[in-house]
Amino acid sequence: MKPIVAGVAGTVLLAGTLFVGVAISDKILGDAKGESNETAVQTKIPTTAAAQSVVYAPPSIEEVPDGPMKEAILYGYELVNNTHVAAEEYVGNQLSCTSCHAGAGYDEQVSSLVGVMANYPQYIARSGDIVTIEERINGCMVRSMNGKKFDMNSKELEAMVSYFAYISEGVPIGAKREWVGTSTMKNIPIPDVTNGEEVYAQSCITCHAADGSGTGANTGPALWGKNSFNDGAGMARMSKMAGYIKHNMPVGAAGTLTDQNAADLAAFILSQDRPEWKNHDKDWPKGERPNDIMNKEKREQVKNGTINWEQVLSAN
Repeated sequence: MKPIVAGVAGTVLLAGTLFVGVAISDKILGDAKGESNETAVQTKIPTTAAAQSVVYAPPSIEEVPDGPMKEAILYGYELVNNTHVAAEEYVGNQLSCTSCHAGAGYDEQVSSLVGVMANYPQYIARSGDIVTIEERINGCMVRSMNGKKFDMNSKELEAMVSYFAYISEGVPIGAKREWVGTSTMKNIPIPDVTNGEEVYAQSCITCHAADGSGTGANTGPALWGKNSFNDGAGMARMSKMAGYIKHNMPVGAAGTLTDQNAADLAAFILSQDRPEWKNHDKDWPKGERPNDIMNKEKREQVKNGTINWEQVLSAN
C-alpha cells in the first residue's frame, strides 16, 4: 500500500479511530446470515472501547486542514459523492455512494458512514472471510456500482480510505455509534407486488421516474434497469430493500410508510429487470445463504406468478 494510506491509518490508530460501511450498506452494512456478520464474528476489540458510546461530531469537509493529506481527503469526498463521474471508468451504472449513503456518508439519518473505519477489518458472511475496508469498497464497486474493482494501490482507493479515515476522526475502534441504526427489516409481511406498483406511482416517481431510471444519482437514483445496482448487491435482498425504504423513504417523510407498504414497494422494485451478478455461486461459501436474494430466477417467478413468498422470506 502506498504511504498515503499508511499515513492515514497510522494517524487514525494513534487517535483511536477507524471506519464502518454499509452497509450498502450497507451500511448497505449485521445480521448473522446477512452481508456482514458484525455482531457474531467481529475483529477482537478491547471491552472498554466496545462499550463506549460516542457522539456524532464528524470534522467538516469544509475545514480539512492544510497538509499532505488534504488533497487525498477532498478527492475521496468527490469519489464518494459523485462516484459515477469521478470514477467513471470503474462504474458500470449511474449511481454514486451517496445514492445510498446520503451526503457522501455525512447524513446522520441515512446510512451514515461517519466512524465506519471503527469496524474494519470485519468478518463478512457473504465473503466467508475477514474483509478490509479496501476490500469492502471494492465489493461495492462490483455490486452496487456494477463496475470493476480499484487496484489496491490506486489513487482512487487511497483517496476513499483517506476520506473515510477523516470522517471517522474521534470514533474509537469498536465504539457504539448510536447514529448508525439499521436498515434491515427482519419480519417482512408477505408482499403484494400490485400494491407496490401503486404505491410507487403515488410516492416514488417524482424522484425515481416512472420507469425506475431515476432523475440523478444523488437526487433520485435508478432503482432498476441497466443504470442501477446488480442483483449481487445487498440492496437486492428483500430484507435490505424493505428496511431501507421503511427507515429512509420517502425523502422528507421517512418512517411514514407501513411495513406492508415498504415490503410491497421492495417486492415491486426488486421484481424489475436489473444487471445480473455473475458470481452468486461463490457467495456465502460457508453456507447460510439468505433466501431473500432477488436474482433473475425469482424475478421471473414474480412475473409468472409462481413465486413462493413464504419461502423467500423464511429464515434458512
